[in-house]
Amino acid sequence: MAVHKEVTIGHVHLTVSDLERSLSFYRDILGFEVTARFDSAAFLSAGGYHHHIGLNTWAGAGASRPPAGRTGLYHFAILYPTRRELALALRSLGAAEYPLTGSADHGVSEAIYLDDPDGNGVELYVDRPRSEWKVSNDGKVEMITAPLDIEDLLKAADS
Repeated sequence: MAVHKEVTIGHVHLTVSDLERSLSFYRDILGFEVTARFDSAAFLSAGGYHHHIGLNTWAGAGASRPPAGRTGLYHFAILYPTRRELALALRSLGAAEYPLTGSADHGVSEAIYLDDPDGNGVELYVDRPRSEWKVSNDGKVEMITAPLDIEDLLKAADS
């Protein structure tokens, strides 16, 4: 059985060690809005959706990070609607002096990588129009990993 072609990933829910610190990242730097808040959990959204990101301290405030080199979440991705919006997010990260872990041009998309305050991998990206994607003769999308032109991306914030 194949999953229906219109299925999407709806949200991510993360265990964090410090709810306020995580809210400062997702709300204040990335710009998501809080849609619900409880003592040990918060839910954030873009555009009024019930939530795209859930945060909780149910494992306990100050819980330790999982050790490196183990299975689990590698990263989750936030898809921006336009290159300009991705550039504005990059500008906000720069203004906050928030460190990036990498960036890439994947041919089909442009991506910025970072870790949230609890070490969860986060990809911020924008897709290129599907008409620009390279597709092999057997119908497979051909992705690459090339350097991202950060300066050119930042220019899009002013357009």
